[in-house]
Amino acid sequence: MTKKAHARTEQAFNSCAPYATDELYVVRNMNTEPLSTTFPFTSSELSSDHGILYGLNRHNNSLVIFDRFQLPNANSVIFATSGAGKSYAAKLEILRSLMLDTEVIIIDPENEYEALSNMVGGSYLRVSLNSDRRINPFDLPRPIEGYEEEAGDLLRSNVITLLGLTKVMLGDMTHEEEALMNQAILDTYKLKGITMETENMNEVSPPTMEDLEDVLSNIKGCESLAQRLKQYTSGIFGGIFNQPTNVKLDNRLVVFSIRDLDDNLRPAAVYVILNFIWNKIRSKLQRRMMVIDEAWSLMQHEDSARFLHGLVKRARKYYLGVTTITQDVEDFMKSDLGKPIINNSAMRLLLREADSAMPSLKEVFHLTEQEEYFLLNAQQGEGIFFAGDKHVAIQIISSYNEHRVVTTDPEELLQMKKEKEDFEAR
Repeated sequence: MTKKAHARTEQAFNSCAPYATDELYVVRNMNTEPLSTTFPFTSSELSSDHGILYGLNRHNNSLVIFDRFQLPNANSVIFATSGAGKSYAAKLEILRSLMLDTEVIIIDPENEYEALSNMVGGSYLRVSLNSDRRINPFDLPRPIEGYEEEAGDLLRSNVITLLGLTKVMLGDMTHEEEALMNQAILDTYKLKGITMETENMNEVSPPTMEDLEDVLSNIKGCESLAQRLKQYTSGIFGGIFNQPTNVKLDNRLVVFSIRDLDDNLRPAAVYVILNFIWNKIRSKLQRRMMVIDEAWSLMQHEDSARFLHGLVKRARKYYLGVTTITQDVEDFMKSDLGKPIINNSAMRLLLREADSAMPSLKEVFHLTEQEEYFLLNAQQGEGIFFAGDKHVAIQIISSYNEHRVVTTDPEELLQMKKEKEDFEAR
């Protein structure tokens, strides 16, 4: 409530002048409950001596500088509605993390990271039925550096992974079909001379999906499984999982583009890609980030969701930070593993959200009413940044050159394309 300073205008003027004096001295007592409404966020500062710039602190205009690898785990989640700036924020973090000698691997569902990859000299790998890039799911994991594994451990690990993959590819299986598929996978490796007792397994050429189909065709009770698998060997999806691997992860930035994959094929392809990447990560300790955009598609399938959850839980031991990005918060939360993935991510970024997603976010992130209101009315690039127990309102900021690399605004992209064409024409 404002009041006029009757007969005290001189004192009021002096109090507003830069003299640091209060000649009016109009005060009132206030207990903690109403006082708390003037502090809608629980933290006021979030900065450290190490790390990268994430944005501007909306509370006091200080810089939010942080190293995610200093947290209990380096995992991160980014939730926002379409157009709120989640991919923009992720690309800025990637670009700045590369300066700290961090390897980055990205699952790109919409070719949004191609310009970034080209700018820093990364490897951009298009995965589709028409692409020449192939990953063989039967490749055995590399031995962990400095760790002696028992004969058969690598084989056992990959058989479990392949069993999960076949569930994603073929749909639900009965317990009997699972047991038959497990035995068929072991028999497929055995035909190539790979068993639980084989030494130096990685020196033997692994089988392919077509070999598994042949084995299933000769096992009683597996006729249906063989028929369903046929579409991935000689059918409409033939070739993508049925050839030797010709992909290498020897660049500091590697992007797997899956935009051109059929929607029915995408979950299985992402499952294969994630496992291929995981085998690389576990073989050698290195500071790495792994970015999974539009992660809600993985959460739609139990086995791929379980794989992602396991990846997030184990990441810390391998100096890895997994960034999970999604705009379909409700679909993500519906999975039994959605909340555990969030709980295993020490860093979180919430940008502008839709009304329908707020109840789930409020429950999981324990948002105050003021924070909820802030997210509903946030401008592009504004949100709440969580790092451990601290969180502040943040404004994502970038330099002019960074913005030209990471922007996904169609109008700006067309303008930059036109400028490039005009420059080349001159």
